Amino acid sequence: MKIIVPMAGMGKRMRPHTLTVPKPLIPIAGKTIVHRLVSDIAEMSSEPITEIGFVVGHFGDEVEAELIRIAESLGAAGSIHYQEEALGTAHAILCAQELLSGKVIVAFADTLFRANFQLDEEKDGVMFVQQIDDPRQFGVVQMDNDGHIEGFVEKPQEFVSDLAMIGIYFFKDGAVLKTELQHLLDHNIIKGGEFQLPDALLNMTKKGMKLAVGQVNDWMDCGNKNATVETNSKVLGYIEEELSIPDSAVMENSIVIPPCYIGENVRLKNTIIGPGVSIGANSELENSIVRNSIIQSHSKLINSVLSNSMIGSHTAVQGDAKDISLGDYSTISL
Repeated sequence: MKIIVPMAGMGKRMRPHTLTVPKPLIPIAGKTIVHRLVSDIAEMSSEPITEIGFVVGHFGDEVEAELIRIAESLGAAGSIHYQEEALGTAHAILCAQELLSGKVIVAFADTLFRANFQLDEEKDGVMFVQQIDDPRQFGVVQMDNDGHIEGFVEKPQEFVSDLAMIGIYFFKDGAVLKTELQHLLDHNIIKGGEFQLPDALLNMTKKGMKLAVGQVNDWMDCGNKNATVETNSKVLGYIEEELSIPDSAVMENSIVIPPCYIGENVRLKNTIIGPGVSIGANSELENSIVRNSIIQSHSKLINSVLSNSMIGSHTAVQGDAKDISLGDYSTISL
C-alpha cells in the first residue's frame, strides 16, 4: 500500500503560521498534522504502508527531511515530488505518478479524521465521507440503489446529498487513476481554472468501476486558526489516555487540567493550563492561564490569559491577551 499526500498549497488562511512552515507541519497535540494523518491511515490499512509520497512546493531541505523522517517512522520509504504550479487536485496527484500503481491512498493534508471501520481493499475505490447538516460548502457524493457512488457535486445549493468528501481516497489500482488523471490533462478538461479530481472519479464510475464510501465518525478541519485550535482540543480528547507529563517538565505551583499535551523541557510557574492545550518543547509559562490553545516550541508567556489562541515557535507574549494568533519569531507586550 502506498500513500500520496498532496500538500503544495500556500496555506494562506493559516497565516501568519504558514509564513515559516507549511500548514501540514503545524503541530496538533504534539505531532504534526501530516504525521497524524498518515499514521491514522496506516492503522486502517490491513497491509503495511510501503511508500509515502509528499507532493510539495519548494519548502526547503529541512522540511523535506522531516517528511522523509515521518515516512520512515511508519516503516515506509519517503519520496518528495514537486508541483510547480497550482493547477488543481488532479494535477497534484499526477505529480507523484511514479507511485500510481497497485493499491494507493490519496490524502490531502489539511484534514484529520476518526473512524472505526477497516478499509475495504477489495473495492475498486473508497471515498472517505462524513454526513453533514449543511452540504452547500462542500463537494458531495451521490449514491445509487446498490450503495455505490454514481455522481459528484461541488457545493450543491439545492440538496442532492449530505455525504461530504473529506479529501481521502483509496484506489485498488493506481494505474487506472493515473490514466484518468492524464486524460484530463491531455484533453484540457478544466473547471475553475484547475484540473479536478472528481472529474476523473466520475469518468471511472461511467466505465463501471465500483466506488464505495467509508463514513468517518469525525472530520476535523485544519484550514484556519479557529478550526485548528478546535481540532487540537478534539484530538487531545481522543488520545487522553496516551498523554503524560514528561519527566523533563518543571512545574512550580501550577495546575494542568486534562486533556493537555506538554512537550519536553516545558516550564510552568504559577500557571493553570487546560483543558485543550498543547505546549511545545522548551516553552515557558509564568503567571498565566491558558485554555483551548496551541503554544509551539521555544515560546514564553508571562502574565497572560489566553483562550482559543495559537502561538508560534520562538515567540514571546507578555500581558493579557484573550484570543490571539501569533506567528513564529514574534514578540507582543500588552
